[in-house]
Amino acid sequence: MQEPGDTPGPAGIARRWAARLAEAEGAKLPAETLESVLLAVAQEAQAEAQAERDAAARRFIDLYAAAPIGVVLGDADGTIRDVNPAFVQLLEYTRSDLIGQPLTSLAATPSDAKALAAALAEITLPGRRPRQERLTVIHAKDGTLRARVTVATVEGGPDGMPHPVLMLEDINELDLLGETLRRQNVQDPLTGLPNAYHFESKLDMMLAGTTGERIALIYLDIDGFRVINDGLGPGAGDEVLRQVARKLEAQFMPHDAVVARLSGDGFAVLLRGEFDNTNVVDLVEDTMRELAEPVYVEGKGIGVNVSVGIVVTEAAGHTREELHRAAEITLHRAKENGKAQWMFFERELHDRDRRRYSIGAAIGGGLENGQFEVDYEPTVKLDGSNQIAVVNAVLRWNHPDYGLLRPADFSALADVTGMTPALGQLVLTQSMADAAVWHQEFTNAPDLCVRLPTRFAIDPNLVCIVRTELERTGLPPNKLRICTDSIALTDPRGEVLETLSVLAELNVKITLAVSGAADLELIHQHRLPVGFLIVSGSLIDALAEDDDSGHSAHRHLSMLLSRARELGITRVGADGVHSTEHARRLAELGIIAGRGKLFGEEVGAAEVRSMLAGAKEQGRS
Repeated sequence: MQEPGDTPGPAGIARRWAARLAEAEGAKLPAETLESVLLAVAQEAQAEAQAERDAAARRFIDLYAAAPIGVVLGDADGTIRDVNPAFVQLLEYTRSDLIGQPLTSLAATPSDAKALAAALAEITLPGRRPRQERLTVIHAKDGTLRARVTVATVEGGPDGMPHPVLMLEDINELDLLGETLRRQNVQDPLTGLPNAYHFESKLDMMLAGTTGERIALIYLDIDGFRVINDGLGPGAGDEVLRQVARKLEAQFMPHDAVVARLSGDGFAVLLRGEFDNTNVVDLVEDTMRELAEPVYVEGKGIGVNVSVGIVVTEAAGHTREELHRAAEITLHRAKENGKAQWMFFERELHDRDRRRYSIGAAIGGGLENGQFEVDYEPTVKLDGSNQIAVVNAVLRWNHPDYGLLRPADFSALADVTGMTPALGQLVLTQSMADAAVWHQEFTNAPDLCVRLPTRFAIDPNLVCIVRTELERTGLPPNKLRICTDSIALTDPRGEVLETLSVLAELNVKITLAVSGAADLELIHQHRLPVGFLIVSGSLIDALAEDDDSGHSAHRHLSMLLSRARELGITRVGADGVHSTEHARRLAELGIIAGRGKLFGEEVGAAEVRSMLAGAKEQGRS
C-alpha cells in the first residue's frame, strides 16, 4: 500500500487520506465526505503555495530587471539563456547577440576564459559556495572591461539541474584607482622615478640576495638647488628635477640599476653585480659631466652640479638603515668639502662624522640640561709684570658621553643646527654676570672679552641683549670688550657695522681679531670704532721660529703694527703665545699682551676669583 504523499495531485492525496481516516477506530464520517473535505483543504493549500511561488517569481523577475549589476542566466549546458538590462547596458550587447552563446565567450583572453570555465565547473559541485573572479570581459564598443564576476547557481526548472548565474560589476575605475594608488606608493609623481618606499624595498631585496654579491649605493644631491627655485621659480625647479631624472636614467639604467628620487633635490642609485670602486667612480664622473651640460628652461641654460656620496660593499651582513646612514654621511662630507665632487665611504671618517653629527644633534638638549659652562682664558701683559689684563670667555660643554668639549668641537655644528645664537647668548650673559661680581669685589679685576661667533655677531638682538645684561648685572660698560673678526664684518646677512657703532656709544670696547694687515683696512674703510686688536694665525706662530719664516713674520708684523698706529690703535695683543722667548719677541715688536699655552689653560669663574684675591693679598704685602 502506498504511503500518503507518494502519489502527486490533491485529489489522489485526499482520496487516500479519506480512506485511511474512515477505517480508523471511532470514525463517524463516511469516506466520501472526508474526501470532499480533505480535497478542499488540499486545493486551498495548493493555491496558497502557488501564489507564494508566483510572488517569489515576480520578485525575482523585478530584482533581476532592476539590479544595478549585470546578471547572466545560463542553461545547464553552459550557454547563455538570458541577460538582464544592466548587463546589456554594461557591455552594450543586445540580448539576441548573447543568447545561446557559451558563457566562456564573455571572457576577453584565453586565460580569463580558462578561469571562468574552472569557476563554472566547480560551482556545480555539491555544497559549493558562490565564487568571485576578477576577469577582463569583452565590451561591444570599448574592447574590454575589467569586471568582478560572481559565479553562482539557481535551480533551473523541471530538469532539476543547477543552472549557472553570472553577476558582473564594473571595476575599471576601481582598478584605475588601485593602480594610481600603487603608483603613488612606489613612484615619484614629478619625475616618474621610483620613490623612497620603492627604493628601500629594492634595497631590502638586494641585501637578502646571494652571499658574496656586491652592491653600490650612490646618493646624489643638487648643489645650490634653492638658487634655481628662488631665482627662476618652482616651475623651473621642477623641470630641472625632471631633466636630472632623465639623465640619471640614461646613465645608469643600462647597468640594471635602480634610480630613485628620495626627496626634494636628492636622488639615489642602487647597483648590484660584479664591479669594483673604479667602475662605480667612472659611472659617477660620467654622470656628473652629463649633468653639468646645461638644460634649457624658458630659454635659460641651467647647469647642474651634484655632490655624491658612494658606498660600495658586500650585500651580506648589512641593514638598510646602516647603508642609508653611511651614504648620507658620505654625501654630507662631500658637500662640506666644497660640493660638486664625489666621496667614498670610509669607515674611520664615517665614525668620526657620526660622532660629530651626534654632538651637533645634542646641543639643544645640552643647553636645556645645563651641560654648558663658561671658562676664562687669561690675556697677560708682556711687560714682565704677568698681570692679567683681560680674561676671555670660552664656552665648554661637559658632554655626558664624550667628556669635556671645547668650541672647536661643536661651534661649526651649532651653526648648522641654528644653535649659535643661543650659545652666544649663554656665553655673554653668564660671563657678564661673573665679571660683574669680580668688579664689585676687586678694584684690579681685568676686563672681560667676549669673542662673538659670526652667526651671533650678526644677530639683530645683540645690542638689546648687551644693554639688558649691563643693566641687570651692573657691569661697567668700559669693562666689557666685544670681539669680532673680518668675516662677521663682511657678512651680508647682518648689520654688524651699525651694531658695533651702537655698542661703542654705550662705552663698550670694540676689539677686532685679525690675521694680517689687510684686515685693518676694514677699520679705515668703515670707520670702525675699534680700540684693540688681537693678532692670531700664521704670523704669530711663525715668529716663534728662527728660520726665514720667522724673519718674514717679523717684517709683516712690523708693518701691521705700523698701520695700526696710523689708525690710532696702540693696544695690540697676540693669540697663541708658546714660550717665554716667543713672548719676548712679540713684546719687542710692540705687542703689549698675549694669551696661549705659556699662560695656562682656561679656568672657571671660581679660579679667576681666587687669582684676583691672591693678587690683592700680594699687593697688600
